[in-house]
Amino acid sequence: MIKVEELQKTYYTGTVAVEALQGVSFEISKGEFVAVMGASGSGKSTLMNLLGLLDSSSGGTYILDGIDISGLTENEFAHIRNQKVGFVFQAFNLLPRLTALKNVELPMLYAGIKAPERRRRAMEALERMGLADRLDHRPYQLSGGQNQRVAIARAMANKPAILLADEPTGALDSGTSLEIMQIFQELNHNEHATIIVVTHEEEIARHSQRILRLSDGQLIADEQLDFTLNAADALHQLKSEVENR
Repeated sequence: MIKVEELQKTYYTGTVAVEALQGVSFEISKGEFVAVMGASGSGKSTLMNLLGLLDSSSGGTYILDGIDISGLTENEFAHIRNQKVGFVFQAFNLLPRLTALKNVELPMLYAGIKAPERRRRAMEALERMGLADRLDHRPYQLSGGQNQRVAIARAMANKPAILLADEPTGALDSGTSLEIMQIFQELNHNEHATIIVVTHEEEIARHSQRILRLSDGQLIADEQLDFTLNAADALHQLKSEVENR
C-alpha cells in the first residue's frame, strides 16, 4: 500500500536549512495498523504531512497504492488525496455550522458523488460509529468522543486507501481514548483498513500491530509487536475499576 525510499524533507528558515526527514525508508502493507512515534521535532508530523499529500518531499520516493507521487502537480496531489487518504485530527476539524451528516458528506461532495449516494454512505458511516441518533447534531452539541467519531466517519466515507490519524486521542480522556482505539481496531480487523496513527503516547501505540520510531528525522526502529493491546478489553477493565471505587 505504501512504499517509501530515502524520503527527505528540508525546510529553510532564511539561509538555515532544517532537515526534518533524512532518508527514511519503510513499507506498509494493505490492512496493516501502524503507529508512528517520536518526541517533538522527531519528524513524525512532517512524515504525516508527506504521507497524506499535504506537502511534497525534498527527495526520495513515495509510492501510494501503486501511484508514484514524485513530480505530480498540485491538482493531481489534491485529487489523489481526496480519493486515497482519509484524515482524523486531534482537533476534529469539523465545520461548526454543519450537522454531523453534512460534515461526513463533505469529502464525497468534493469527489463528485451524487447527493443520494452521499447521504446513504454518510448515514451508514455514522450508524457504524454508533451515532444514528446524532445525524442532525452540530459539533457544539456533541461530546469530544462523539465529534471524533464523526471525524472518523468522514474520513472513511470515501473508502480511502489509507486512514491517517494525527494524535486522535490527544484531546480525549482515558475512557474515550480507548473507545476511539477500539473503533480503529474494529475498522482494521473487520474492514481491513490500512491505518497509520501518529502519537506520542506509548499506551496508544501499543494498540497497533507495529511501531515506527523516529528521532531527529531518522527512522531508528521498526518494531513488529508480538502482543497488541485490545482496546475493548482495556475499556471494560477501566469501567470495572471506576464502578468498584
